[in-house]
Amino acid sequence: MDEAVPTEKQPPTPKSEQTRTLILETALRLFQERGYDKTTMRAIAKEAGVSVGNAYYYFSSKEHLIQGFYDRIGAEHEAAVRSVLEEERDLAGRVRGVLLAWLDVAAPYHEFAEQFFKNAADPDSPLSPFSDESRGARDGSIAIQRRVLAGAEIKADPELADMLPQLLWLYHMGLVLYWVFDRSPGCIRSRRLVERTAPLVARAVALSRYRVLRPLVREVRDVLSEFLPAAAGVAGARKRI
Repeated sequence: MDEAVPTEKQPPTPKSEQTRTLILETALRLFQERGYDKTTMRAIAKEAGVSVGNAYYYFSSKEHLIQGFYDRIGAEHEAAVRSVLEEERDLAGRVRGVLLAWLDVAAPYHEFAEQFFKNAADPDSPLSPFSDESRGARDGSIAIQRRVLAGAEIKADPELADMLPQLLWLYHMGLVLYWVFDRSPGCIRSRRLVERTAPLVARAVALSRYRVLRPLVREVRDVLSEFLPAAAGVAGARKRI
């Protein structure tokens, strides 16, 4: 028997969290088996053994389900990087460890990822990592990158300090895109990409402090201020074309 649909949002209980997790896991399985576009909320509810009303109570749409997936990946990633960020001080090691941890967390969802990427790649889609709907997951990922920089022995140029977490997040998004289409065994090429690029990122951050590069740093800062996703919050009233 389906549990009754609450008339208003209540603080989560163990049973409600269990129901939410069941719906999400069922949806992810059906997306993988049938494809995102061919899976309906009604089919998800039926497969999960809950009423359609309950499915919509926990997730107002299929897009909301994907946001739930983003949140899950983010929470698992945050937990997975704790030891790296507590023990490693070398910036290249911190960048490498955080990205490899993400590949480990995301590995079970690799086949599924291609299913919804077609939708997420649409700039107008709420599934886009740049969308307002994805802000929570995006902010959580940027927060991890902020911790990567804050705990490293190498310090960034102060003029770039506010921008670099976002830039590292974009670097992460580039890895995600490569990973989605990586067909190498165990996505070994994605892992190799991390190994090769993490030292380059650390070196670029270290070089940013040299006075001779200060004009270039300022130019980079201005470009980032205009084009990064959260630029409005960082750049304030900076003039835009």
